[in-house]
Amino acid sequence: MNRTLVIGGCGFIGSHIVDALVARGHNVRVLDMKPEAFRPPLPGVEYVKGSFSSEDVLKVALRDVDSVIHSASTTVPATSNLNPCADIEGNLIATVRLLHAMRARNIHKLVFLSSGGTVYGVPQCEEVPESHPLQPISSYGIVKVAIENYLHMERKLHGLDFVALRASNPYGPRQGHAGLQGIIGTYLWKIARGEQIEVWGDGSVIRDFIDVRDLAALSAIALESPINGCFNAGSGEGASVKRIVELTAQITGRDLSPLYRPGRGFDVPRIILDIARIRKAVGWNPTIPLEQGMRDSWDWICQQQQVSAVA
Repeated sequence: MNRTLVIGGCGFIGSHIVDALVARGHNVRVLDMKPEAFRPPLPGVEYVKGSFSSEDVLKVALRDVDSVIHSASTTVPATSNLNPCADIEGNLIATVRLLHAMRARNIHKLVFLSSGGTVYGVPQCEEVPESHPLQPISSYGIVKVAIENYLHMERKLHGLDFVALRASNPYGPRQGHAGLQGIIGTYLWKIARGEQIEVWGDGSVIRDFIDVRDLAALSAIALESPINGCFNAGSGEGASVKRIVELTAQITGRDLSPLYRPGRGFDVPRIILDIARIRKAVGWNPTIPLEQGMRDSWDWICQQQQVSAVA
């Protein structure tokens, strides 16, 4: 049976990718630094603990593997500019080592989670297609673009079959509460803990949000499909931060008084992804509307609080 390695498979996005692969009958191995935060290991899934930047760890993780989904990142957009050297070392150089290790083991299929929210920089059009210039304004986006370029090189020189999914802003159940990335998860967790939410800027920033379960399903489809290259992975629709605040109040039933802070330089003012290319390539469409996905997230957070209260 074919085996797929999911790097970062215990994280928010990676754990949902594991779910999608298992549901589709894949034999799955996970490589991650630590176990899942919100549930025990899954039966039938093999787990390898360690960093994908370690060549010794990769030797173990890649044994008898036919394909790889790379969903790990050591940084997020909000922190990457604080230490670009660490971003380059932990993500770009580590991924180049991964590509070398895959080549040495004749593993020729890779799905990479890139970033549709950062690789384009400030958009020059209403809906951003894959052909839009790549002009990121964060180290996170710069490193994602660099990795994509290495993937193109590996395909040209060594025959790598790769799909880079330029994901928009994933949200959904099992999103953590550190508050570093993911405005929807951050807001809902803060409300659950009785904390005030923050808005950076005036609330006019517009983002494309995708339910993590839709993104996970697309990752599995991309692994199985005979496609190559970079594809946007979003909802194809935009929602402002102000709209997210409104939905948060509606779904939680709370009166909100956000704390408004100055805008951040690395936040692009508006980005909505054009997803026509991936629709045409594999027939995929997102299935979970924003309000429903946020309700599912809130229900999950409430369940987590009940479990914590009992414990």
